[in-house]
Amino acid sequence: MVLKDKLAIITGAGNEQSIGRAAARLFTAHGARVVLLDLDGDAVADAAAELDARGVACDVRDADACRAAVRRAAAEYGGVDLLISSAGVVHGTRVMEITAAEYDQVLDVNLRGTFNMAQAVIPYLRERGGGAIVCVSSIAGQAGGGVFGSSHYAASKAGIMGLAKALGRELAADHIRVNTVAPGPIDNDFTHGRMTRAIKDAIAREIPLGRLGTPEEVANVCLFLASDLASYVTGAVIDVNGGLLIH
Repeated sequence: MVLKDKLAIITGAGNEQSIGRAAARLFTAHGARVVLLDLDGDAVADAAAELDARGVACDVRDADACRAAVRRAAAEYGGVDLLISSAGVVHGTRVMEITAAEYDQVLDVNLRGTFNMAQAVIPYLRERGGGAIVCVSSIAGQAGGGVFGSSHYAASKAGIMGLAKALGRELAADHIRVNTVAPGPIDNDFTHGRMTRAIKDAIAREIPLGRLGTPEEVANVCLFLASDLASYVTGAVIDVNGGLLIH
C-alpha cells in the first residue's frame, strides 16, 4: 500500500474509461484517500459512489473553482499530498478550420487547467512539507500530433511538459516533485467515438508492441510517480506508448 493515508486529488475522473478514473481505482487500492474532480457532475458522483470517495464538479478552466475544490478537500481530509492532473479534451480539426472558441477550449482545459490545479494545490503541499504532482500529457506533444489530436491539442500537451519541468525545478526546494506521463494511443473513448475501432486497429499495427495501451497501464505509471518509489524523480517525462515514439 504505497500510498497509505495519502490524500490525492484526481482531475478528469468522471468518465468510466478515463485515465483519471483508472488512477482513482488504483490509488484507492494502494491506500490513498481520493477526491475526484470532473466537469460532469453526474459522472463524478457515480465515480465517487463506486470508490466510496468524494466527488466534486469542477471546471478546471476556472481558477476560483479549482481553489475552492482543493480548499474543501484539504479542510475535510486535513491536507493534500498528491495531485493527478488528467482532465483533458481533444479535437482533430485541421489548422485552418480551428475556430477561436475551439482553440480556447483545448488550451484552457488542457494547459490552463493543469496550471490552475497546480497553483491551487501547491500551498497545501508546502504545508505538508512536500508532495507530488503528476501531469498527464500526450505523445502528441512530443510528435506534433499525428495520431488524432491536431495542432492546438499538440501545443497544449507540449505546454504541459514544459510547465511540469519548470514547476519541478522551481518546487524542488519545497520537496514537491512534478512529473509528466505521456501516453500514446489508449484504448478508451477519449475522442467520444471519433476514433473508430478500424482507426484504432490501424494505429495498433504501427505500434511495436502491437496494440493500444489501457488506462490502467497509464495509471500504473502515475502511481509510481506519485509514490516514494519515485522519490528522486522530478521534471521527468515518462513515455507510455508501446514503442510508438522512441527517442
